[in-house]
This record gives sequence, C-alpha cells and structure tokens, in this order.
Amino acid sequence: MAAWAGTSALIPSALAGSSAGSLTISSPFRLKRFEWEESTISELQAAMNSGRETAASLVGKYLRRIEDIDRRGPAVNSVIELNPDAGAIARTLDKERKARGPRGPLHGIPVLIKDNIDTHDRMMTTAGSLALLGSIPSRDSFVAEKLREAGAVILGKTNLSEWANFRSNRSTSGWSGRGGLTKNPYALDRNPSGSSSGSAAAVSANLCSAAIGTETDGSIISPSTLCGIVGLKPTVGLISRAGIIPIAHSQDTAGPMTRTVTDAAILLGALTGVDPRDPATDPSRGRAHRDYTPFLDPNGLRGARIGVARRFFSARVGTEKILEAAIEEMKRRGAVIVDPADLPSQGKFGDSEFEVLLYEFKAGLNAYLAGLGPKAPVRSLKEIIEFNEQNQEKEMPYFGQETFLRAQEKGPLTEKAYLDALEKCRRLSRDEGIDAVMNEHKLDALIAPSGGPAGKTDLIYGNRSVGGSSSPAAVAGYPSITVPVGQVFGLPFGLSFFGRAYSEPTLLRLAFGFEQATKARKPPKFLPTVG
Repeated sequence: MAAWAGTSALIPSALAGSSAGSLTISSPFRLKRFEWEESTISELQAAMNSGRETAASLVGKYLRRIEDIDRRGPAVNSVIELNPDAGAIARTLDKERKARGPRGPLHGIPVLIKDNIDTHDRMMTTAGSLALLGSIPSRDSFVAEKLREAGAVILGKTNLSEWANFRSNRSTSGWSGRGGLTKNPYALDRNPSGSSSGSAAAVSANLCSAAIGTETDGSIISPSTLCGIVGLKPTVGLISRAGIIPIAHSQDTAGPMTRTVTDAAILLGALTGVDPRDPATDPSRGRAHRDYTPFLDPNGLRGARIGVARRFFSARVGTEKILEAAIEEMKRRGAVIVDPADLPSQGKFGDSEFEVLLYEFKAGLNAYLAGLGPKAPVRSLKEIIEFNEQNQEKEMPYFGQETFLRAQEKGPLTEKAYLDALEKCRRLSRDEGIDAVMNEHKLDALIAPSGGPAGKTDLIYGNRSVGGSSSPAAVAGYPSITVPVGQVFGLPFGLSFFGRAYSEPTLLRLAFGFEQATKARKPPKFLPTVG
C-alpha cells in the first residue's frame, strides 16, 4: 500500500475524446491484434456463456498478451510473477460452469493482484523486496479467498513500488528490487505512479480484465489516473486487510482497478465482508453490499449536489479547460454544483499523517512477519534494514531506506506522540474536513483532480510531484473513485469523486453517470515518449 450511457453525439466538443497538445512520436512496435482489448467483465462472461470462449481459452489469450506486451515489445514490465496453476484452475472452473453454471459475474474471469497480497499457492508475496524472496504465506489473504470463491482466475501478481513506496523519501514509483521498473503504457519514459503501479499499467494495457491494488494514501488513485483507468479506494474496513503486507492500519485498504466503473462495482461486491482476522471490518456489517451494480445509473448525476474542492485545482498545461468542461457537463446532466466547497482543514495536517504511518508501519510489519512463522526469510523491520544494507547493490542502487530507519526508531502504539497525531488526523480529516464541508453544503460528494499527467521517470532524483487530491479521503479512511477525464499530449488524467464513510453506492452512481456522459478513456499506444 502506498504511503505516499451517453452517445457520442451528446458529448460536448471540449470533452469528446478530450485531449490537449499534439503527438509527434509514433509507436515503433508492431503489436499483435488482441480480440478482447477493452472488453468488460460482462462481455467476457457473455463470451463464455455462449461457448465462444472458455475460462481456459481466455487465460491462454491473456497470457499471450502478457508475453507480447509486458515481456516483449513495449516491455511494460507490470507483471512480477505468473500463476503456474492459472490454466488448471480455469479448466476446473470450465467443468463447473458446464455442470452447474457460473458462480457469478467473475466466474472464469482473469485478474491480477498486487504483490503485497498473500496467496497460499506456488506464487510468492514479497512487496517487491528481495528480502522476502521465497515467502509463501500459510493461507490466502481475505482478498484472494474472496476472488477464488467468486470464481476469478488469479493470473499472477503485479509489480509495485517496493514496500509500497514507504522505504525512502527519494523513491521512484514503479520500481522494486525484485521486479525492476514498470513503465507507463501511454509513454514508456513516463512514470506510472505508485504504489499499485503494475496493477494500473496491466489493466490499462489490457493484460487482464481487472486488477486489485492497495492504498494507504494515493496508491490506487494516483496510478489509476496516470494510467487512464478507473480506481476505487473503498472505505477502510469495507474490505479486510488480513494477509496484506501493511503500511498503516488506520488508512490501508485494497480496492478494484478496472477500465470501467461497472467493472469496479462488480469487483467491489465480490470483496466485501466481515472478517474476524480484521476487526476494522466489523463496522461494515449492514453497510456493505455484495452487489454494487444496482447503484449504477446513466442519469446518476441528475439532482446530485456536488462540491468542487477548488483548492486542489491548479493551472497545468491543457488540464484546466478539460476539468472546467467536465464540471459544465455535470451541470448539463442535472447536477447541482457548489463551487467552491473547500475543506476547512486543508493544509493543516503538518507532519501528523507521516508520524502515524511511521508508528503503524513498524508495528504492523513486525506483526505480519511474525505471522509468517519460522520459515519467514526475515522476521522484523530491523532484519529487513540489515538485509538491505548487506545487499545495497541490488536493493538500493537508486535510493536508500531513510523512511525505514525513521520507522524503526518509533516505539509502541501506546506512545503519546502517536496517539496525539492519530487524533489530529482523524479530527482534521473527518469532523473538521470532509464531514464539515459536506454538512455545510448538504453535498452528496466532492470532486477534485486526481493528479497528473505523468512526469518522466527519474531513477536519479526520484518522483516528481504530479499533484493529486487523495489525502483527505485517505487520512479519513473514506472512499474515493477516480475516472478518466481527458488527456494532455496523449497522457491521461482523471477526476476524483469522494465523500463520507460507506458512501460507495453514491460515488459509484455519480462516477458512472460521469463516465457515460464523457467516455474519456482511450487505450494506450505504447509510445516511447510524447512531446
């Protein structure tokens, strides 16, 4: 987890295929045709129900797509490990479909999951670190269990920013010691952001039907917007974190990363549920849904009160007009726009969030490693630090582990410094933040730019800021969803909808209405650069 249907005739010219700038570079790759490019979960399910495809045939085609796009050709490098049992699992599911019919919308659907999500199979779970090579947990994570129960086929695991971008303050997103560098499929010299870099790039490049990412602050939202897909960060506790390598229990969550809002809704419904292994799921009882698709309404913007978190809007070449056109389109679709509707606590957090993350990372990671048992390659944050020092050439060729060292210095979660910082974060993000502005203006949701467009990858100096608005919802533990809104010089960026705890039904309704009105996603062209 990273710390850090309308018709084209109805689309206004400012948003129809919204893009700014011009492309001067063409792709040098002769890419093989992929018949299921941009296909939705429902379309794949229909193909299997009709007999045109089977789960096994789809798995084979997606594996060939991964070979063509991820390993060769553009070499996006988003998949860190393939599941050697994917084909056998698919064949078993095909037999079940023939005998009893599909379990549900995910039966036989190929998905990828981030390499910090435990699976008890022949795949490792490493968070991209060489220190955890060979680590196979004793049981599936809750997320993996739910995917298997739904009949999804886990194709493999995706690369990520190592340790979910929480090792160094000079890290480069998309890079891990184990997996190397993931590229942005729109322009290969641009950064995919992180920490769910591989999940975002794989979905965007059509290497799977959908993927799972994780977020602490921005790790689903940011790579989703920079890779031109839909990313949903749920309310903390809506999906169990059991079996996910942690950063901070007060903010961590897994979530869907897809090409459409509908697919995000389908995937979210399969992942919810109360889990004894994660007490944070208890409050979701009676608030979670097993199917979020009934909330999708192409006219979902009509009558909605949407606040514009205007302070997150900043002048960026080409993005301003597209964002303002998006707001105007929401008005045309019947939304009541409150502008501005700024968060009263914005900019008042100081170092409190980072302080909380440092404390919780040390405590959570040590507990996770202890749970791996005696066969764990490393058993504490201290041992990981020592491993990195002993393997500097492979683990720290570009950046160090300053954040690890600061976390190691922290004491237990009973310390006053931690408790004070946590209280401040919750108060400012909730009572004096999102809840305050939504109560004042009687809002259904807030909107803000998700970030981007992508900057160039720089392994020497590290990440470049591309803006973003993920922090309020992340710190509060509240949900947010980003949807593609347009492109600048062929690089996508998105618009985020966020709101109160467990407001996923409302956010999905609004995001779906916006998506159907704008149809802004364009598949990547795997350009070497843009300009």
